[in-house]
Amino acid sequence: MFDKILIANRGEIAVRVIKTCRRMGIKTVVVYSDADAGSLACEMADETVHIGPSPAAQSYLIQDKIVDAVKQTGAQAVHPGFGFLSENAGFARRLKAEGIAFIGPNPEAIDAMGDKITSKKFAAEAGVSTVPGHMGLIETPDEAVKIAREIGYPVMIKASAGGGGKGIRVAHSDDDMTEGFAAVKAEALNAFGDDRVFLEKFIVDPRHIEIQVLGDKHGNVIHLFERECSIQRRNQKVIEEAPSPLLDEATRAAMGAQAVALAKAVNYDSAGTVEFVAGQDKSFYFLEMNTRLQVEHPVTELITGVDLVEQMIRSAWGEQLAIRQDDLSINGWAIESRIYAEDPYRGFLPSIGRLVRYEQPEEGDQGDYTVRNDSGVREGDEISMFYDPMIAKLCAWGETRDDAVRGMARALEDTHLSGLGHNVPFLAAVMDQERFQSGQLSTSYIKDEFPEGFHGLAPTPEQVKILIASAVAMNEVIAEQDGDPSERTDWTVLVDKTAYEVEVGYDEAEDLIVAIDGEEVSLSEIDWRPGLSLFKAVLDDDDAFTAEVKRAADGFDIRHRAAKARVRVLRPDVAHLYALLPEKQAADTSKLVLSPMPGLVVDIPVVEGQEVKSGETVAIIEAMKMQNILKAEREGKVKAVKAKAGDPVAADDVLVEFE
Repeated sequence: MFDKILIANRGEIAVRVIKTCRRMGIKTVVVYSDADAGSLACEMADETVHIGPSPAAQSYLIQDKIVDAVKQTGAQAVHPGFGFLSENAGFARRLKAEGIAFIGPNPEAIDAMGDKITSKKFAAEAGVSTVPGHMGLIETPDEAVKIAREIGYPVMIKASAGGGGKGIRVAHSDDDMTEGFAAVKAEALNAFGDDRVFLEKFIVDPRHIEIQVLGDKHGNVIHLFERECSIQRRNQKVIEEAPSPLLDEATRAAMGAQAVALAKAVNYDSAGTVEFVAGQDKSFYFLEMNTRLQVEHPVTELITGVDLVEQMIRSAWGEQLAIRQDDLSINGWAIESRIYAEDPYRGFLPSIGRLVRYEQPEEGDQGDYTVRNDSGVREGDEISMFYDPMIAKLCAWGETRDDAVRGMARALEDTHLSGLGHNVPFLAAVMDQERFQSGQLSTSYIKDEFPEGFHGLAPTPEQVKILIASAVAMNEVIAEQDGDPSERTDWTVLVDKTAYEVEVGYDEAEDLIVAIDGEEVSLSEIDWRPGLSLFKAVLDDDDAFTAEVKRAADGFDIRHRAAKARVRVLRPDVAHLYALLPEKQAADTSKLVLSPMPGLVVDIPVVEGQEVKSGETVAIIEAMKMQNILKAEREGKVKAVKAKAGDPVAADDVLVEFE
């Protein structure tokens, strides 16, 4: 077995590979850029090698630097993780020529399946059902429009070398195609060094289901069942689960057999994923094959007990698969939520900065569910603009899907981040939705359920009790610590603008009793003191919960899952005065185009004095390797341009001002 492996990646996946290597007794080397100096992966690795500036194109994508690091440290193999060079056949060949093992499939398999255009041609020749589209290279926007008309809108524009949701747009018209074609080519060149683009028919109301395959260098291939990855935003997976709530045994077997046949046809010899687009009627079509480890691999590991990273390492060493298809079965259900540094209340735009607080749920067996949290950052680390904004992959396993959903919801409650925007409230909202709980999924789920964007959810009657009882409990604790406990038992509690009449007392067990408009609830096992961001307690003896809390000038800001509110515990006469206060008016920004996120200005294609039509592009901002196109919301004349290409900008910086 290898003595030392170099990990040509960063963040969470580097940490994940290190954990398996440690268990196998293999030493690790991590390469790092300027932005990743002092990272968790660097701290955990046995050795580290600096490979250059922060941009990936100047560090993680430079093959010479990776090979030099291997030679410098004496590593025998390279694990590429996902992204960067993981699906680069030229890199795999380079390592082979240098006598270095590549922990991934052979270059020929990467060529056959890793390229999205070639893989579809190969699949069609192999008799695999594929989505209608144009697999040839497309050079110009006019050519793209012509082909799109032949296929029929809506059409998906995809980077041939794409992955991770990068380099994908859906076009519904000729204008969409012209603009999206240029954007996809630019994103693809920036993220993958390859601007080739192809088109395929966009299936309406589809589901995204993928089969995990595993092969060795002796011709053996098995599948480890499916993952459902239909909850997506901007074509990037957000919530994944295994198995899929859609499939029956017959469909599962058919998809698995097709994935194995395809992998065998290209002599596949590592972990890989065959992706399908599935209809609600259980029909399915080959989409693409990812010739690498997938981000969402933990859910497969949780239901099968197989360490996929270990199997990749053993395959690269030349061992035969020790697992047969008949050895595998599905045990329970697992769900993964991708926690991103992004602001769901601002259209999920990237939110870079420092993790001032990062409290993680306890991992392992929690009774009715099990928690696994794959993270590459710690409290105090910075989320950089140069890479994907992923903070962690939070997983919950349960014996049934209902158990896994409830476990995930509780694990999200126990996750606290501050210092930047994050999508935990959104993830919690999905767990609480009846549609998700019923398994009625599609790739349009987020657009369907949150057509006007995410603004949180209104508190349920049960959550209103939690918000009120938590605020009352904190009010009591603060008064006691201040040496000024009040004898008052009657309060008015405002949850935002809604008033509730509350009576407060204690029972013989010293549990807090709160009567809300005459209905009593109890709060026990209270775990909170001033300064803590999480309030933990048990409601009515059997409902343990965690709420995120922050003291405000006149109360508390409390969030429980996707419901948040300003909660004030007031004397009734003071509460009456609050109803008389005028509402604060928001500042008028209708004549300003503001940067929606921190990033880099790619282009400001308007000039002072220019007449701009509604829908016309006025700025392009790049952040986290994605280009974001800002368009005018109405007609107007440009009064001033406040930024230029190449300028770094913060969220809400003025880019363009209209008269």
